[in-house]
Amino acid sequence: MSPIEANKNRWLIAASAVAIHLSIGSIYAYSIYQIPLNEAQGWSTSSVTLAFSIAIFVLGITAAFLGKYVEKYGPRKAGLAAGVLYGLGMVGSGISVQFGSLPMFLAMFGVIGGMGLGLGYISPIGTLVEWFPDRRGMATGLAVMGFGAGALLTGPLGNYLIQNFGVAMAFYALGGLYFVLMSLGASYLAKPTDGWLPKGMGHEEDAHEKATSALAGLNNLTAVEARTTPRFWMVWLIIFINVSAGIMLLAFASPMLQQIGGATATTAAFITGYIGIFNGGGRIFWATLSDYIGRTTTYTAFMVIQIAAFFVMPQLTGVWILAGTIFLVITCYGGGFSCLPAYLSDLFGTEEVSAIHGYSLTAWGVAGVAGPQLASFVLESTGNYRNGLYVMNLALIVGLVTVLVLRWQIGKLQDASTAQEVGVATTD
Repeated sequence: MSPIEANKNRWLIAASAVAIHLSIGSIYAYSIYQIPLNEAQGWSTSSVTLAFSIAIFVLGITAAFLGKYVEKYGPRKAGLAAGVLYGLGMVGSGISVQFGSLPMFLAMFGVIGGMGLGLGYISPIGTLVEWFPDRRGMATGLAVMGFGAGALLTGPLGNYLIQNFGVAMAFYALGGLYFVLMSLGASYLAKPTDGWLPKGMGHEEDAHEKATSALAGLNNLTAVEARTTPRFWMVWLIIFINVSAGIMLLAFASPMLQQIGGATATTAAFITGYIGIFNGGGRIFWATLSDYIGRTTTYTAFMVIQIAAFFVMPQLTGVWILAGTIFLVITCYGGGFSCLPAYLSDLFGTEEVSAIHGYSLTAWGVAGVAGPQLASFVLESTGNYRNGLYVMNLALIVGLVTVLVLRWQIGKLQDASTAQEVGVATTD
């Protein structure tokens, strides 16, 4: 049977996904609004930061509950809905600033914008997995790299708009830009034709089954079935710990560089600006590498690297040595996101990977609150960040143990499946 032709170019599908993720990745540049809102509106730092925390929390919840929406209505409608919500949230934030209403700002940026973030994050991922069965990690890494690098676009552009036109106009202009980018990206998204396979896999025996199935020995599961398995909750815990560690550094990189490394405020701000490069670059690097070394090995590497990093960071005195260690941890933070969709398709198959991915992202929503709050609590209790790093290191050790248990469980399931197949073959 001749291979079925693709109805779209899969690399343009990937580019469309990047356009969506680049737009919603602007959330990582949220700090550019902090001082302008403090000065123009008189809102406290904690009040302005609350909008960011709400947006990240709502992102996780939306991803969990609207994963089924993506599966039912397809990536195009989901992507367009995400563009409308995120654009509306940004424009509504501008209106909130003009009216001087903090509750309206929290609702528009945090709730409406957060819903756009969650829906936009998951809408292209399952589709990418289906278009790149031969390179699951690399493909999803490309899209999620856009999310990690979103601050590189919004940071300078947003600053220019704020300085020249004011913070309200910046929200209006950026909201319009994100809506256009996300709508253009969503308009090209579509699932591949039934039976389609990339050229390299087109003539392999059982190629379609290999492309859509979980790892050998693991069953294809629906989202509801996946949630009842121990391996799903082990992945959830791994993501929660990995995100908590990374987001703790994202939230407090600048003061840590000053307190532990002795950097000046200017130097710390300069170094912090580079975090987006390592956040985005780590996503494509680790996701591509995971296609070759396996996803479980990759998550093992994340935990080992971060355990070592969090152990030595309190003792580091050189500013750039400390900065390099932070950059390394941030690559693991980004890599944890980019490898996740491919890992879930390895563990549960591709049938409902968007919905399963959505459920797993609740770990991100919870960690987005837990990581910074832990650091703040330890700082207020002890007066320094060093103890916070040690506490997080204990959590990372728990993460490493969880990865090793997950590896053991996967191996056990695969061995049982192999034994069953041998038994059937012997009976035949």
